[in-house]
Amino acid sequence: METECNNIYLLVGTSLSDTPGMNRMTRILVVDDDRDVRALLTRFLGENGYRVLSARNGAEMAKIIEGDGADLILLDVMMPGEDGLSLCRRLWVSSKIPVIILSAAGDETDRIVGLEMGAADYLGKPFSPRELLARIRAVLRRAGGQDAQLLAGEGSNIRRVLVFQGWRLDLVRRELYSSQGMLTQLSAAEFVLLVAFAEHPQRVLNRDQLLDITRGRVAAPFDRSIDVQVSRLRRKIEPDAVKPALIRTVRGGGYMFVANVEVEVS
Repeated sequence: METECNNIYLLVGTSLSDTPGMNRMTRILVVDDDRDVRALLTRFLGENGYRVLSARNGAEMAKIIEGDGADLILLDVMMPGEDGLSLCRRLWVSSKIPVIILSAAGDETDRIVGLEMGAADYLGKPFSPRELLARIRAVLRRAGGQDAQLLAGEGSNIRRVLVFQGWRLDLVRRELYSSQGMLTQLSAAEFVLLVAFAEHPQRVLNRDQLLDITRGRVAAPFDRSIDVQVSRLRRKIEPDAVKPALIRTVRGGGYMFVANVEVEVS
């Protein structure tokens, strides 16, 4: 039986929780002002082994995070009061909880804006419940695996800094400093992309690999969000963005970060 609500299609009564390794204690926070959407997502995700919490707005979201906490947030964009993009940006600054944006506005520009605000992934409505589940699992794997390694030392006394051609990329503080010690502002997506490059120097990375490293998924047909982010990143770190010397384009292959990278641990 199929139920339709606000352009979201969920297979009621269909459980995918037989996937090996499912953690039944993983907490997913659904933030959406539509009660029916919250109910459908709560039921579907609960049937698939997750503990589901729900909030109608940013204020309720903040209370839940302070109380029960969350391992991942599904965040709607269009809500009364503070919108989802603003909430996503605040979460990026104040916490390390990964966010998947769910929005009816799903064209490439909207996806790029969502990723720039700090979203781990962006899924347009309507969407398949199986795709949502796959994206949740991919983001959770990355949050518990690669991100934990990239941000090693958070919450402890260990601090990792990647150094290349005078630049200093602080993985814990999520800050980039020039050779003159000036802070260079990076969006959330730009920071994650630069870390991906700096962690894989002297290696050609195609779009699929970059999306897998930064967002835990493969590229959709005609998805050029990585190209847009590379272009924006070049304008911030390259002496000449028209003739890039750090992030080179490899014809037919992708991109290569050509700088030598050193790791400082303190």
